[in-house]
Amino acid sequence: MQMTERGLLALAGHEGVVPAPYRDSTGTWTFGIGHTAAAGPPDPAAMSRGMPADLGAGIREAFRVFRADLATYEAEVLAAVTVPLAPHEFDALVSFHYNTGGIARAALTRHLNAGDREAAAQAFLNWRRPAEIIPRRKAERDLFRHGRYPGGPIPVWSVDSAGRVDVSRPVRRLTEDEALALLRPLPLPRPPVLDRAPDAPTGWFARLAAFVSTLIRRA
Repeated sequence: MQMTERGLLALAGHEGVVPAPYRDSTGTWTFGIGHTAAAGPPDPAAMSRGMPADLGAGIREAFRVFRADLATYEAEVLAAVTVPLAPHEFDALVSFHYNTGGIARAALTRHLNAGDREAAAQAFLNWRRPAEIIPRRKAERDLFRHGRYPGGPIPVWSVDSAGRVDVSRPVRRLTEDEALALLRPLPLPRPPVLDRAPDAPTGWFARLAAFVSTLIRRA
């Protein structure tokens, strides 16, 4: 089971995009769309500080790392939850886990596995620190309960070399179509097609030419 496209957009919208290392509200070095060293490489603390010279390339790298991280969080949600999930429920749980890392120990998971979806929905709000995260928890709860997806453009924020994010105004706003194009895996390169020599024989003529060549070599 994987997140839906609407779920991916909602998660990216909650996180925002910072195309350079920054310190989150806990002081943890983070990159891109909420990526930390706990999710695997790259380690944001070891990355070059300050905004990239090529903003587009920085945004593409943020989405590349985001795609790589998602598989781990999706798998951990599936491992923790023992009951069937609707797509919107799965989207809400992955968003919650991506932000908290707490799916395996959360009360909402225990309620869900026990069959009490309403108690599970209410338990999203057990995770409400820092205070600015509460609107996100409510959005995840409403997505889990009602399938209500948030929408709108995804902000790209600037950051200075000390890791301070400027949230006064985005440097870019990605439309949903732009974000989806970045979220979809790149197609594998097609192997080159070698053009046949223009005078190369084909079919019965090729077989005849090969037979005549064999006779000449034997002569």
